[in-house]
Amino acid sequence: MLKPAAQRDTSMQMYQFVSPFRLLFAGLVGMALMSAPAHAKPAAPTGPTLPHVAGRIGHAAPLRIVAFGSSSTEGVGASSPAATYPSRLQVWLRGVLHDRVDVLNAGIGGEDSDDMARRIPGVIAQKPDLIIWQTGSNDPLRDVPLQRFVDRTRDGILAMRRAGIDVMLMEPQDCAVLRAHPGSLAYRDAVRQLASDMGVPLVRRYDLMHAWIAARLLTPAELMSGDGLHMGDGGYALLAADVGKDILSLSGLPAPTAGDAVMADAPK
Repeated sequence: MLKPAAQRDTSMQMYQFVSPFRLLFAGLVGMALMSAPAHAKPAAPTGPTLPHVAGRIGHAAPLRIVAFGSSSTEGVGASSPAATYPSRLQVWLRGVLHDRVDVLNAGIGGEDSDDMARRIPGVIAQKPDLIIWQTGSNDPLRDVPLQRFVDRTRDGILAMRRAGIDVMLMEPQDCAVLRAHPGSLAYRDAVRQLASDMGVPLVRRYDLMHAWIAARLLTPAELMSGDGLHMGDGGYALLAADVGKDILSLSGLPAPTAGDAVMADAPK
């Protein structure tokens, strides 16, 4: 059963004005439409985009996102439901867009690609504008054949697209448990290859974790929960912010500036 992400922080109720990001995006879309010849051939896309999300933002319509995956999405390792990455992503996007953004948490710990394949019809039935699919962590631990993992994931992406839903993939994390299991990186690489082959935006979580440590945004102890597998509050907060920035960029919106109300800090 899908669980709604944490409700909007009451401090956000003071923001009643229209987001400058949405206004800018709508203006850019309008200018492009006015300047294009009536029978102009559409330009070839230069990279993966989120057209349905962009349309919802451009028309100031409600935006519905499903975070789909296993324990990293459910939030194992977080100190509370509000500290999970889907909950923080909802707060982050509402802080930037000042709009009706809902992020539903469809993560179930321990699931592999076979389990998630059975749940995809129910996720699609929620009629989201975007599904963020976190996958590839449990399959090596359960010795799911790599080709079956690839086939299940490809079929799931195709089903989501047939339903008119934008899709993002999220690759596995870097952690002690997966490093100790031979062949785990092949599943990360398979997610990357699928994203490249199918033109699906990819959250490179493995690389992001290394970048956060290198930039001293947090320590390894702050990044992970201590179980050798899952992130902690600090990691989930940074993940939410990076996913939020990707969503904006892939929808044609600029990244937020330091002065904007973005509330994805780790709990104090």
